[in-house]
Amino acid sequence: MTITCVIRYEIDPFQREAFAKYAENWGRIIPRCGGHLIGYFLPHEGANHIAWGLIAFESLAAYEAYRARLKSDEDGRANFAMAQQQRFILKEERSFVEVVDGTLGIAPWQGSLR
Repeated sequence: MTITCVIRYEIDPFQREAFAKYAENWGRIIPRCGGHLIGYFLPHEGANHIAWGLIAFESLAAYEAYRARLKSDEDGRANFAMAQQQRFILKEERSFVEVVDGTLGIAPWQGSLR
C-alpha cells in the first residue's frame, strides 16, 4: 500500500464499548468499499480518550474512490449515524502517511542476544 490514512479519535471514555462496536462494524464495511483495513485501536494504558483507525490505499485517488463508495454504502451510513446519535466521538482528525521501506511488519528477532 502506498498511503495510510491515520484517523485519531478523541472519544468519550465512558462510551468505550460503543466506540468498539463502531470500529468492529468498519471491519466489514471498509474492505467492501475498497480500503485495506490495518486496524482500529482503543486506549489500553495512559490516556483513556484517544483511539486510532488505520486504513491503507494504493493512492489518494483510490482513497477518494473509497470515500465515494462509503457514502453510498447503507451500512456505512448507518454506522456514521449511530456515532452521531450516541456522540461517543468527540473529535476526529485525519492524516495521510507513507511507510518507510523496510520498517513495516517486521517480526521480533528470535535469535540470541550476544
